Amino acid sequence: MTMYGLKSQFLLDPDVVFLNHGSYGATPRPVFAAYQAWQRRLERQPVRFLARELSGHLADARRSLGNYINGSMDDIVYVPNVTFALNIVARSLDLGSGDEVLTSDHEYGACDHVWQFLSQKRGFEYRQQPLAFPVENVGAIVDQLWRGVTARTKVIFLSHITSSTALRLPVETICRRARAQGILTIIDGAHAPGQIPLDVKAIGADFYFGNAHKWLCSPKGAGFLFARPQVQHLIEPLVVGWGWGESRTISYGSDYLDYLQWLGTNDLSAYLSVPIAIAFQQENDWPTVRDTCHRLLRDALDRLGQLTGLPACYPDDSFYVQMAVARLPNLADLDGLKQQLYDDFRVEVPLGEWRGQQFVRISIQAYNSEEDVDALLRALQALLPSFAS
Repeated sequence: MTMYGLKSQFLLDPDVVFLNHGSYGATPRPVFAAYQAWQRRLERQPVRFLARELSGHLADARRSLGNYINGSMDDIVYVPNVTFALNIVARSLDLGSGDEVLTSDHEYGACDHVWQFLSQKRGFEYRQQPLAFPVENVGAIVDQLWRGVTARTKVIFLSHITSSTALRLPVETICRRARAQGILTIIDGAHAPGQIPLDVKAIGADFYFGNAHKWLCSPKGAGFLFARPQVQHLIEPLVVGWGWGESRTISYGSDYLDYLQWLGTNDLSAYLSVPIAIAFQQENDWPTVRDTCHRLLRDALDRLGQLTGLPACYPDDSFYVQMAVARLPNLADLDGLKQQLYDDFRVEVPLGEWRGQQFVRISIQAYNSEEDVDALLRALQALLPSFAS
């Protein structure tokens, strides 16, 4: 099936030009059908499903995801999303006065809030090291980040692909260098699974978490946490339940799994549907889809640059894959422009401001086409003059 043929496989409103896959993702029809089938199985006999069958189904789902990201199923737990995963890890670490957590100034706001909240309670410092944008090169990113490392740095927390600037960070190099200095690494891979080939062992992070509901196209509410075996003893349960204590009644084989995989009665159908999402992409030659999306996005950025006359944000196309940002001229009402793009042109695309710069962030997924990019360019050409400050 061609990329354009895949559009009919998604449930999106056909009257909307949807260029915002990066925010919440979109689920193909076969994957959503599998999700609903799991829900029906749960409701048909809840006791049998939850008490006698679920552990086996979860093991199968963890095994499938482990094969996909090159991580052992025993090192993977399903979680609702990456914000949840960060709360597990950050709250578990013994950080206090005199300790520092280093990050960049490109991080996702909700994750910043987790660290800021905990730093206020426990007394450690959360340091946001500036990384230049537009970016120069990979080496410059690493050098700029390392200017923030001190003798008190205990943790480095970074996005694999940032949300605000869609910048792919060299996390493999950073994790390797941090390990050599005895610094724990925590990588937020919210936008990585499905958008780039993912090998958590090669990345080398102590903790890596990602969303399956974004670029992997699983149902909403499916994420994962991967922890190297050497650091799993650091993890404490975020929710204490049947998997904790000497008299635990539910066991998946390790404290790490027991503490995290069962949080009480819940609908875990989104987790169980992840293998179907993986299979859907494999059956539809996703490397080719991804490459086609990348080329369409690169052309979109070139055309936007021609429209605005503003320079590119990336030195080349190796710094993004299916999601990227382009600069906008200084606008007096960014929110108003976004609303009018949708109301007048039915274009769903995020506009944002970061460090005084205004951007449009474009996501290209299998259901997008050149016509979608044309629609965005026509809308911006018509609207930008009236919103210029």
